[in-house]
Amino acid sequence: MLNAVIISVLVLVVLSLLRVNVVLSLLAAALTAGLISGMSLLDTTNLLVSGMGGQAETALSYILLGVFAVMIGYSGITGFLVKNLIHALKGKKAFLLLTIAAVASLSQNLIPVHIAFIPILIPPLLQLFDRMKLNRRGVAVSLTFGLKAPYVMIPAGFGLIFHGVIVDGMNDNGMSVGYADIPLAMFIPGLGMVAGLLFAIFISYRKDKEPRDVDMANQEMAVNMNEELAFTKFHFFTIIAIIGAFAVQLISDSLILGALAGIALMFVFRVIPFKSGDTMVNDGIKMMGMIAFVMLIASGYGTVLEETGAVDRLVASTTEMLGDNMLLAAAMMLLVGTVITTGIGTSFGTIPILATLFVPLSITMGFSPLATAALIGTAGAIGDAGSPSSDSTLGPTAGLGADGNHNHIWDTCVPTFLHFNIPLFIFGLAAAMIL
Repeated sequence: MLNAVIISVLVLVVLSLLRVNVVLSLLAAALTAGLISGMSLLDTTNLLVSGMGGQAETALSYILLGVFAVMIGYSGITGFLVKNLIHALKGKKAFLLLTIAAVASLSQNLIPVHIAFIPILIPPLLQLFDRMKLNRRGVAVSLTFGLKAPYVMIPAGFGLIFHGVIVDGMNDNGMSVGYADIPLAMFIPGLGMVAGLLFAIFISYRKDKEPRDVDMANQEMAVNMNEELAFTKFHFFTIIAIIGAFAVQLISDSLILGALAGIALMFVFRVIPFKSGDTMVNDGIKMMGMIAFVMLIASGYGTVLEETGAVDRLVASTTEMLGDNMLLAAAMMLLVGTVITTGIGTSFGTIPILATLFVPLSITMGFSPLATAALIGTAGAIGDAGSPSSDSTLGPTAGLGADGNHNHIWDTCVPTFLHFNIPLFIFGLAAAMIL
């Protein structure tokens, strides 16, 4: 039971629940994994640092997107959206949450910007949420649903990448499967996420929730509802900058270049005065810098787990207890996936690891290719929602916490873990036994 993966993930989860900063929790978990595996503190630290480069591009992308989001907020264009939403959505909490989930879903398949839209859209809506007495945990669940369910179920955008990783992992390890098979395999687990979302919206977070006291010094992007807003040329130029950033991203397939293009256009059109550049960058780093650092350290933590062989040993020890019980085998594989993905914080990065370990086991146990794909895909996705180091939870927290009024662990990670991982486990288990 003294497996480095289990113990280190427990350290990560316990420290996070005790409100220890997620960066410090991740560092403690990584060092714990190294020590349990027999490495020295120095060697573990060096391995951690060497693995941080795996998410360097993502980290820089998020910081630049944060700067661009602050610039858009500075332009005031989001004020029109908020004022109109107040009149259109008054008393329609469920519709608002479903709309947020739908917008987030577009970010994975139709307009693949992932979490880039959150710091642009969500902070200006915080005052609207408070006026509607909307529970922000419901918003976090809606956002995380949109960031995960589409790529789990739909083979387009990030979904095509996710499904491709499953196909490559299974084929490379001796089980033939095609791209057309993955949507069929992941349909039932995806329905579990839909059930979790509906339960959250219509049952868990249906009642009014009085807003907490807001530190107005941190509510820089909130909109004054009594302010007369007129459409100006700077608002028009902001729209051009957003379109330009999106076009560059699609052409170059680079979030970094897209964000830089948007920032450059905001300066060129004088929406943002050059003298305000330092303020915009500082505020952007304040908004998204935490996500960037967490992604870097999570990458290093994943490297420690892989290089020490802790994941291999965890699965090997698990298979010894299975016998020929397929139901128990499926349940254990999903539990292993939950532990690994919760620690590493990425479905995409976990799938190749799980495929290497699960495919031979599935062949031995007699699972079909569709059932194996469902197990691998679900095991990779099941810990992502609720993981303190996942961008599926860090993104919603960055937007909802813009006014300092939203806790990452208790207001994002715990609700998303309960509403998605439990139904994913149940529906994933059902898929493995049915397919």
